[in-house]
Amino acid sequence: MEVEDVKISRKKPIYPVAPGLFKYLKLYQRDGKLPMSYFDLLNFQETMPVVDKFGNDTLWETPLYPPYLQDQLYEGLKIIYAQLKASGNTRIVQHKIIDRIEYCAFGNTRPFRVRIINRLNDVYDYFYIKQADASRIYGLELEEILSPNQVNYIYDRDTLVEEHIVGIPGDLFSKGRMYTPDYNQTRIAKEFVKFNERCIISLLGDMRAYNFVMQITPDFDDFQFRIRAIDFDQQFFEGNPKVYMPQFFKENFAYVKLSMEHLTEKTVLQYQQEERSSIVHRVRSERHRIKDLRDASKTQQLSTEENIKQLREGYAVFHQNENYHKCKTMTDIVELNVKNVIRQVKL
Repeated sequence: MEVEDVKISRKKPIYPVAPGLFKYLKLYQRDGKLPMSYFDLLNFQETMPVVDKFGNDTLWETPLYPPYLQDQLYEGLKIIYAQLKASGNTRIVQHKIIDRIEYCAFGNTRPFRVRIINRLNDVYDYFYIKQADASRIYGLELEEILSPNQVNYIYDRDTLVEEHIVGIPGDLFSKGRMYTPDYNQTRIAKEFVKFNERCIISLLGDMRAYNFVMQITPDFDDFQFRIRAIDFDQQFFEGNPKVYMPQFFKENFAYVKLSMEHLTEKTVLQYQQEERSSIVHRVRSERHRIKDLRDASKTQQLSTEENIKQLREGYAVFHQNENYHKCKTMTDIVELNVKNVIRQVKL
């Protein structure tokens, strides 16, 4: 493994949801009728910066709304939360209040983060309101199909609502928590290898440490670790193959270093094979869904011709497989990745 300063596009264009993808989302019940849209939340007058407990800028801002508008927005957000968590059953929000809304102009989809609190016990939760972006939706769907993780979201016209993914931000984990004496360093390194493999196959790009979280589960004799992506904006857009390989980002150096210290070439290959086998099992059980997703993707643009050409040539070299030169779209490359994994597992 190695790291370098991989360059990516600063602002990927937002691709609208084409009819084929909309039909797919209705078929798999990912669509909904929301009481308000993403653009309703943009009607703020000014913002205040949000800082962490150490006084550092978080890149999030608190939007300030007129009182009459704030009441309307908060009521709509409670209904959206009920739709996301309980199929619209508003009984779950009877004792909940919207504590705050935060806005990030830094991200591609300029998301809003909403904090909702139960007044009876002060337990809180988060959810996100974002601009609907076809690339991001494909990323969420591939995460559902190809990874061990489930994702929960709702799409309505120009708006995407996403559930909060719990975990320790990857950059914060690598700065201290990673070296907790009770944590098995080899298990952490193993999970990074598997995560790296999933990204390469599904073409999930820009997985720098601050774009994923570490989930830690106590087991009866140890701790289990899982890395989960939280940002899907760079789903199969870039042409540089290294964008889809977390091992090359300098922000992930701590994970690469840990893997080099605790794993051998033989064990890395073993863990890569384990992840490929898991992906094959998932593809077999979701073969109809992944076919429908592939068919939907063929009806719209998701990257540039230049990026597609660069990536298929790069993957042809990386995998030593000339069949990549026949790929005409980014999803053709994903499909060939999956077919190659199936063939490798059968060998």
